[in-house]
Amino acid sequence: MNWSLWAVIVGMAAVTFAIRYTLFGLGGRLRFAPRVQRALRHVPVAVLTAIVVPMVLLPDGQHWNLSWRNPWLAGALASAALALGTRRLLAAIAGGMAVYLLWRFGL
Repeated sequence: MNWSLWAVIVGMAAVTFAIRYTLFGLGGRLRFAPRVQRALRHVPVAVLTAIVVPMVLLPDGQHWNLSWRNPWLAGALASAALALGTRRLLAAIAGGMAVYLLWRFGL
């Protein structure tokens, strides 16, 4: 690896650490407006969606795959159905993984 790549990695790590440390260090003294607090509750769902949806719909990273042969899509749909039906996180995760694995290796 060349030095410029290491410099970029170390720089990104330093910026990430500084941002997180600042928020955690000032966490007790920093107060957000109620409107901001309500908006921040949606951040985890938005981030998870931004990570999962491209992986499910574009499994190779370039081409849409909305067919029944897509194990990512089958697992995600099964997980969503189980989450809505049972309201149990562990059931949704286990069921989605089971459908994904069966679709991937069973079909």
